[in-house]
Amino acid sequence: MTLSPLPLPASDDPAAWGEWVQSRSATELDRARTLVDRLRSDPPSDPLEVLRIWDRATGHLGGVAACGSLFGNVHPHQTVRDLADAAEQEVDKLATEWSLDRALFEVFAGLDGQDLDGQGLDGQGLDRTAARLLEKIRKDYRRSGVDRDDETRARITAIRDRLTELDQEFSKVARDDVRTIRVDPERLAGLPDDWLEAHPADDDGLVTVTTDYPDAIPVRMFAHDQDVRRDITTAFLQRGWPTAEPLLEEMFALRQELATLVGYPDWPSYDADVKMIGSGAAIPEFIEKIVAAAEEPMRADLELLLERYRRDYPDATEIPLFDSFYYQEQVRQEQYDVDSQQVRTYFAFPKVRQGLLDVTGRLFGLRYEPVDVPVWHEDVAVYDVYSESGREVPDEPRDEASRRVGRIYLDLHPREGKYKHAAQFTLTDGVAASDGFRQLPEGVLVCNFARGLMEHDHVTTLFHEFGHLLHHLLAGHGEWFRFAGVATEWDFVEAPSQMLEEWAWDPSVLRTFATNDAGEPIPVELVEAMRRSDDYGKGIYARTQMFYAAMSYWFHADEARRAAGEEVASLTDRMVALQRKYAALPYLEGTHMFASFGHLSGYSSAYYTYMWSLVIAKDMFSAFDPAGTGDLFDETVAARYRDRVLAPGGTKDAADLVADFLGRPYSFDSYAAWLAR
Repeated sequence: MTLSPLPLPASDDPAAWGEWVQSRSATELDRARTLVDRLRSDPPSDPLEVLRIWDRATGHLGGVAACGSLFGNVHPHQTVRDLADAAEQEVDKLATEWSLDRALFEVFAGLDGQDLDGQGLDGQGLDRTAARLLEKIRKDYRRSGVDRDDETRARITAIRDRLTELDQEFSKVARDDVRTIRVDPERLAGLPDDWLEAHPADDDGLVTVTTDYPDAIPVRMFAHDQDVRRDITTAFLQRGWPTAEPLLEEMFALRQELATLVGYPDWPSYDADVKMIGSGAAIPEFIEKIVAAAEEPMRADLELLLERYRRDYPDATEIPLFDSFYYQEQVRQEQYDVDSQQVRTYFAFPKVRQGLLDVTGRLFGLRYEPVDVPVWHEDVAVYDVYSESGREVPDEPRDEASRRVGRIYLDLHPREGKYKHAAQFTLTDGVAASDGFRQLPEGVLVCNFARGLMEHDHVTTLFHEFGHLLHHLLAGHGEWFRFAGVATEWDFVEAPSQMLEEWAWDPSVLRTFATNDAGEPIPVELVEAMRRSDDYGKGIYARTQMFYAAMSYWFHADEARRAAGEEVASLTDRMVALQRKYAALPYLEGTHMFASFGHLSGYSSAYYTYMWSLVIAKDMFSAFDPAGTGDLFDETVAARYRDRVLAPGGTKDAADLVADFLGRPYSFDSYAAWLAR
């Protein structure tokens, strides 16, 4: 059975969308329950069929969760967002129920190990991937607490239900708390002309500046008025405060309790058990390793920055956080001859979007065809994606050499009530099972970019997030939902997207789409200067990231100490101490950045994963142009990367995927060389 793309409501009416969300959720949940009821009442004797039933059930469940998460974050109407959140809560409740169901656990525990004989998908045994699936399911049950007594399992259920609610409440706070400052237009001197044109004064003669990225980042970078920079930075770092603090405190406490109930000493140990890093104790060790490697680059960055800052403030001993963006921009202009306002003139959003499609299409043998289908907002662009490489991608052929890979939705501009950061969301996971069951992978890119000119940093963000989208599509043609898409260990998932950023830095690549109003491509010399300029600040960046990683880890690790009766600092005090220890730039008095640090929800104690993935990304990129010829489109290397790293999804451990591609285990060397450059 081949399924067409998921049909969305052909209406702007929120009532129609709400009905669709509820109807789809009910239908998919019923399908999931029916399959699981069969496993409970009459499980097949064939272990492969047992796994198929379970995988299909969790696939239906995952589809509801994906739609709930997506539309809870992007739909323009609050009523629809609320219904989507409710659907996601229902999924989590059902998943918790299944994970603590001893009868279901016994179905998998009772499968005869002799069946894991690698004979293939023929009913006579399990091949390596199916055996891997069974191993994962059994581990899921061990981690769920299914073997605990009735009272403990009831408490686990209550904790998980509440954690789902807290996650959604915290996400809403981070998403919906948009702060503003109102400024006399004369105080916005230094801002780009296109930004000023898009922000006219109101009837009171003032300009409203929001904390959304397209507003706040340019003001922090370019406004000459220090008080304006201070005010917008303070507003930005105050989002979510004070509402988020009690939500986070309860969230951390419940995570700690859950971890101990299922046999772990603390939440980081529980969370790291299924990641590449392996143990919670290894997280601070990794943080310290990066901190040490970044020490000299950070000091060099700060010395240059403070030297420039003292020209305006001779008695300064440090650079305030609210001045850091502005003066880093001054350093780049003066030391590296890079003017970000000039750079912006080459990155008009429509050209960047098309350039991204052209670059990734050439690199991975893909073609993007725009399609006119219903969407949730007029800004959303939709493309069907086809393989031009001649590889076998399961779906009906469009022509002899082309196969449909999936569908993508690009929702790239800010609006009220929308997710405030940049992320790839799943609409449907893809699968192409040997029994004929198929589902097309569909993914959504959700970002908040300006409609006109873009900062180059936002261009790299777009490439980064599109890397996740490609991973989702290309890994959506395997046997199992469990391994579809970005289904590797969580501390690897950023590596492919981080690596794709490299194409947004290459002069020959950028010149294919980065042109100014006169149609002139961005000069090679400017891109090379941009690259040198980007090398400046890497030490500051690495140490800032380690501050975030330390906050993510210690907020959770502290709960184990609190549970043991020790006195623990408040979240604000802990954040300030960690910023002073790890970050390159000082704390801004009176702010509470953690209150809008959305990664405390999904990533929990594992924000370290961004830098862990970057270490791997730098090593993988070293395979694309080892001779330094400047050619990043080697078809052989790109095909090997697509087929050995992206397409397998979660069918292998991430370390094995990378070794398959590189021909060796990954190392720290490429990252260390990049950081020291």
